Amino acid sequence: MLQIGVLASHQGTNFQAIADACTEGELDAVISVLVCNNASAPVLSRARNAGIPTRHLSSKTHPDPDDLDNAICTSLVDAGVRLVVLAGYMKKLGDQTLKEFAGRMINVHPSLLPRHGGEGFYGTNVHEAVLNSGDRTTGATVHLVTKEYDSGDILLQEEISVLDTDDANSLAARIHPLEHKLLISAVRNFAMES
Repeated sequence: MLQIGVLASHQGTNFQAIADACTEGELDAVISVLVCNNASAPVLSRARNAGIPTRHLSSKTHPDPDDLDNAICTSLVDAGVRLVVLAGYMKKLGDQTLKEFAGRMINVHPSLLPRHGGEGFYGTNVHEAVLNSGDRTTGATVHLVTKEYDSGDILLQEEISVLDTDDANSLAARIHPLEHKLLISAVRNFAMES
């Protein structure tokens, strides 16, 4: 069974989609640990309610960036993690974690990368950029995590049409289920290959 470590920062709907897929047998996997950088994030309650171990690791718990990187990496290794999933994690990872999990760390992004990716492109900022650019399609992408934001190899991508009636919120609402679907598919693919 694939051991997954999830990093998240806020609501945790992508985390919940993976947790549900594990519980329902849709994935031959288990979430071994949730690492969160936000002590008041709802995702921590989601994990605790599911009996999943949690770690709050942030610049508040570890002011030195290298110490934080070491703590994150150690938490994942100690939990036996084979695949790391960034599910709305809003921080860059350090060199130690990136090296330890190179090729085994994925992220989901709410656009058709490389469009509307990179620093500052998260949440509704992405959807506003899509609308402002006049793009007629958008979607979601799962990619490998590297040192630069949203720049790793694309693993899965699916598009939807941008409707004339869309605003950033309606676009987000239509893309969210796509993010869940692609994340679950990417985890399943990794489980089958390993």
